[in-house]
Amino acid sequence: MNDRTMNDFGIGGRAWWRAGLAVATVGWGAQQFAPLLPLYRDRLGLSATTVQATFGMYVLGLVPGLLLGGPVSDRLGRRRVLVPAIAASAAGTVLLILGGTDPGWLFAGRLVAGVASGAAFSAGSAWIKELSAAAAGSGPRRLTIAMSVGFGLGPLVAGVLAQWAPAPAAVPYVPHLLLACVALPLAARAPETGRRAGAPGRLRDALRVPEARGHRFRTVVVPLAPWVFGSASVALAYLPALVVDRLGGHALVFGAAVTTLTAAAGIAVQPLARRVPAPRRLLVTAMGLVAAGMLVATGAAAASSPALVVVAALVLGAAYGCCQVCGLQEVQRLARPERLAALTSAYQAVSYLGFAVPFPLAAAGRLASPPVLLLVVTGLAVLTLGSVARAARPRVTELRAAAPGRPDGQPGMAEARNVRR
Repeated sequence: MNDRTMNDFGIGGRAWWRAGLAVATVGWGAQQFAPLLPLYRDRLGLSATTVQATFGMYVLGLVPGLLLGGPVSDRLGRRRVLVPAIAASAAGTVLLILGGTDPGWLFAGRLVAGVASGAAFSAGSAWIKELSAAAAGSGPRRLTIAMSVGFGLGPLVAGVLAQWAPAPAAVPYVPHLLLACVALPLAARAPETGRRAGAPGRLRDALRVPEARGHRFRTVVVPLAPWVFGSASVALAYLPALVVDRLGGHALVFGAAVTTLTAAAGIAVQPLARRVPAPRRLLVTAMGLVAAGMLVATGAAAASSPALVVVAALVLGAAYGCCQVCGLQEVQRLARPERLAALTSAYQAVSYLGFAVPFPLAAAGRLASPPVLLLVVTGLAVLTLGSVARAARPRVTELRAAAPGRPDGQPGMAEARNVRR
């Protein structure tokens, strides 16, 4: 299918790039902070507890941003959420620049970045899906690519600049500000797939997501979701610290490189994940990669090997990519068109809990060694694999409902055709 093909919204196939750039820009702003942590520890004398608190502020803003951004965009339109989210992401970066002299600005910047990320990822995922309707099944892949580009390049560029550029507490943030200046006007001119017939008129009604109470969402999507970013966060936030003594003076660049490799693996696996024909088979493949990656991570921790950390990052990155595609496909099969962003928000709110995985691992370090802790995580991944594989088997009622129309018997995105440009 060529780029000139029109989708169900009457929009050409290239329109998704503007929404994708918006999501990548906010993703860049969300992760650029990570490789600068050693700098802040040295310059501001921050303790490990304070550093963890800055991450906590990000999650504190992220979850309400996710839960509100999707329903609001269902009600008002995707563009009306994404454009302010890009501006808020840039504002958060300015606050982080000020944080080079006062840690209070770091907390404020991370909080604003979390709100912007939540709103952009929930509304942006639905927008990319809708703008990708001309290429069936490409929405989850394109969203994962957009997020992975931001998550991977942001820390890499910031880490390199912090290592070798002047003014290391300010210059690493300049590329994100420039990128936001490009992405904001492009997103403002992107086609609106906004409010459709059947979308709730009141925000209170929009926040209700009945599909989230469904059997498949509760037994398949919810157990899978935390492993999306749980796998990635172990690779980029936990493993590099275990081999820091083997890295000499290059720990900052190594951490940035591992982050980029994790994101790159998540992108590279997309074409393969898309070719998996059956949802249940993709689900099993995704969780199998998580378990395999955690097992490699256990070996890397036991051997204190930077090389094995790189291997683990690649496998866990592939697991992240497969899990994300699998989860988004499940959500898009379950959601009605007017509820797509709201259900996506609920899914992403659960998936982002995975970013907290390194913190209990670090806290439990007083009780057990990292290899033992990672072996426990591997066991949990295997248990989740068995649970979701069993729950994903089609039930008799679902098979009867999957008659005419969509394979799952529910109204799909192709039925939503109202669009404002």
